[in-house]
Amino acid sequence: MRASIRIPAALLPLLLAACAAAPPPATPGTADDASGLNATRVREIVDVEPDDALAVSTIRAALTRARAANAGVSIAGFRHSMGGQTIAPGGIVLNMLPHNRMELRGDVLHVQSGAVWKDVIAHLEKSGRSVAVMQSDNPFTVGGSLSVNCHGWQHLHEPIASTVLEMTVLTPDGTVRRCSRTENAGLFSHILGGYGLFAVILDADLRTVPNETYRAVHTRCDVGSYEEVFDRRVRTNPAGGMAYGRISVAPRGFLREAILTTWEREAGPPPPLRAPEMSRIARMVFRNSAGSNFGKRVRWYLEKTLLPLLEPKHTSRNQLLHQTIDVYVDRGAKSTDILHEYFVPRTKLAPFIDSIRPLLRRQRIDLLNVTVRDVKQDHTTALPYAREDVFAVVMFFSQQRSPQAELAMETLTRELIDKVLAAGGTYYLPYRLHATREQFHRAYPASEDFFQTKRRVDPDGLFTNQWYQRYGAD
Repeated sequence: MRASIRIPAALLPLLLAACAAAPPPATPGTADDASGLNATRVREIVDVEPDDALAVSTIRAALTRARAANAGVSIAGFRHSMGGQTIAPGGIVLNMLPHNRMELRGDVLHVQSGAVWKDVIAHLEKSGRSVAVMQSDNPFTVGGSLSVNCHGWQHLHEPIASTVLEMTVLTPDGTVRRCSRTENAGLFSHILGGYGLFAVILDADLRTVPNETYRAVHTRCDVGSYEEVFDRRVRTNPAGGMAYGRISVAPRGFLREAILTTWEREAGPPPPLRAPEMSRIARMVFRNSAGSNFGKRVRWYLEKTLLPLLEPKHTSRNQLLHQTIDVYVDRGAKSTDILHEYFVPRTKLAPFIDSIRPLLRRQRIDLLNVTVRDVKQDHTTALPYAREDVFAVVMFFSQQRSPQAELAMETLTRELIDKVLAAGGTYYLPYRLHATREQFHRAYPASEDFFQTKRRVDPDGLFTNQWYQRYGAD
């Protein structure tokens, strides 16, 4: 029998608060990304068809027009990056979203790059299979995930590049190539995690895993003991399926208290996949913690006490991956969501958090959420962020849309990067371009060779974006 739950009276005003207003519409002739701070004039946006032959013809024609106009070309899906990684200023943007067919061939998913994980999960569900590695939410495209070499809650696993068997790509000279670890291997390692600078990903063959039945186990701890708890609950637990941690941003216990959530395998068929749910109450609780210490206290209280009571007894791997961003995404016209992510070597998590706690306390930038995931060493890509086994510390900020807030975020980002570099770690590249060039090259010592290969593969610099223009262009 489910326990009865009494909502604290102090919580009711939050639950009755109105949701944020819709953001302003995009300006015609521009491209933006998830930051909502990056509207940029572009020459044209080209939709790429699902038919393979038509897609190749469309892309080649776009490349010809770009060369004639001395313009660049960028590649985009849902544009969930935040620093212009999908935008070629004044250039042509290839919209890959229509290029979205998929087919399960045995245990291997053959999927076009514009396919969205939400649809992939539903497709695999029919055959009892599941995605091996993806982000923790479902609206991203396969091609975008490969281009940033994403990771997720899939514990004790390398990033998504480790699950790619082969790809079909179109290079800057218009040639269609197959690449894998044994065929065009150098191109393979640079396209994965290559931010669209080497080729257009047309399709990929991805390894899948069985769908499974899980039950959630929540373990409270503190930052100092998190690694020990993780080793006990996850690394040495053969029943462990997925895992992530959350660190408190409430004023009391700020960046000290933590919860490790693990999903342990159980016998029996997985529950049927349901459509992603967006709880209005959950959204209100999250969004009303922005700018409110009281709201953050309420949220942490709910996560510690009520969430375990409200969760279903059993869930499936596919259901956990089938999460929507609508629960938390900012829809306001005055503020936006900004992500940071820092990769910290094992044994260094607590010292890193201790080093940034005073920095984040004194900042007026609103930190809404901190999660912790683990990522094993990347053995595939040419520009790896996981050069050893690491913990990923994901920070979710609410930022006002103003020059002053942008300057404050730039300053904070550079300070946080200095802290993670001092801890022997690095930072993730799909976000705002606030790192200095010197910080970027310190964080990614392989970047010089990476960009030299870029210029050899694409001597005219046809594939470009704002990230490359900031850190890689001559």
